[in-house]
Amino acid sequence: MSDKKTTLLIMAAGMGSRFGGLKQIEPVGPNGEIIIDYSVFDAKRAGFDKTVFIIKREFEKEFRDIVGKRMEKMMDVDYAFQTMENMPEGREKPWGTGHAILCAESVVNTPFCVINADDFYGASAYQVMNDHLKTSDLYSMVGFLLENTVTENGTVARGVCKTDGEFLTEIVEHLAIPKDNDFPPGTAVSMNMWGLQLNVFDYLKEQFAEFMQKHGQEMKSEFLIPTAIDKIIKSGQEKVKVLKTDDKWYGVTYRDDLEGVVNAVRALVASGKYDGM
Repeated sequence: MSDKKTTLLIMAAGMGSRFGGLKQIEPVGPNGEIIIDYSVFDAKRAGFDKTVFIIKREFEKEFRDIVGKRMEKMMDVDYAFQTMENMPEGREKPWGTGHAILCAESVVNTPFCVINADDFYGASAYQVMNDHLKTSDLYSMVGFLLENTVTENGTVARGVCKTDGEFLTEIVEHLAIPKDNDFPPGTAVSMNMWGLQLNVFDYLKEQFAEFMQKHGQEMKSEFLIPTAIDKIIKSGQEKVKVLKTDDKWYGVTYRDDLEGVVNAVRALVASGKYDGM
């Protein structure tokens, strides 16, 4: 395996509007562990060298006290802040996941994997991702089956993917997919587990400037990483390798999703998959 360093970038700036609170710190494990505990443990075990959290500056102290101090015992930790600067009057939410990644440019200096704070991706997803980052300069994503990522408790936002069997050819963000939908079984989706190289920051800066010109005065417009990646691949700037994992994804979009995630995580713990954590 290459001695190339890799970073896990965790997007944790969302306050969980649909969930109804700071869902990133909701306990799911048998001893009060949160999803981020398992994400960092899996990443460390897979060979990642550093974790960077993207958070809002206004809850930095709470996040460091509740989450950061524990994570620092596992691996190197740093922070980036998604700020609310230069917002049009009346806008209350940040500019989206693409903007969040841009905010981490100053603290990320290796190839990196970006994930959502409130998604449980499974150990093998981190392993296949880190193996790829260590040995390839290609962008990548871990694909999941749409039918395994929807909820009975409402709609979900998913990046629906088309591939040629090896590489991503198109990704379209759908913001409100119900459990009963018209997509065929086996449809691949992105859960925002991306493997990216440092040059992505140049692409994102260029695209964000265009986004601000076109949509900067819209109260709910978002600069989303799936949309940015779609432009990158369609322009021929980069290829995105599709990585496969047998692990099941678990996530919390709505408060009623929590019980299922808790049961799934505790079953994994009971099976011994997180011994030594």
